[in-house]
Amino acid sequence: MTSVNHGLQQNSEPLWQPKIVAFFCSWCTYTAADMAGVARLKYAPSIRIVRIMCSGRVDPQFVVTAFAQGADGVLIGGCHPGDCHYCEGNYKALRRYLLLKRMLHDMGIHEDRFRLEWISAAEGDKVRRVVNDMVAKVRNLGPLALPTRFREWDRELA
Repeated sequence: MTSVNHGLQQNSEPLWQPKIVAFFCSWCTYTAADMAGVARLKYAPSIRIVRIMCSGRVDPQFVVTAFAQGADGVLIGGCHPGDCHYCEGNYKALRRYLLLKRMLHDMGIHEDRFRLEWISAAEGDKVRRVVNDMVAKVRNLGPLALPTRFREWDRELA
């Protein structure tokens, strides 16, 4: 007789699930996530989606705050280049993403914890694949625990 894991470790503790904040463009990626739900495509439940009008409206402070508030990963989803409903919003998002990626690296945050994806409204399956892939990568990295690190750094300085 084989045993089934049911999401529990050997000692019956639940597996750690990463907290991922996703900023999804209302016109494309959010619509694709909605379509994935309607089509009953399963993706990891540990993602929290924030609907924004355009990926170009993701302020770098949103990303930094998400990590500072305890997110283990941040995902930005937007329209494919050339298909932005606001003309060049996704190009703005790309420029910000590249700068943020460097800054987060300098802060010691692994590059797999921050991701930008172009997902059109018709790509519900891509939402599922991207979310599940990111959750798996972040799970392998373990908890970021940035708020805990802040407290430790404050104690060191005191």
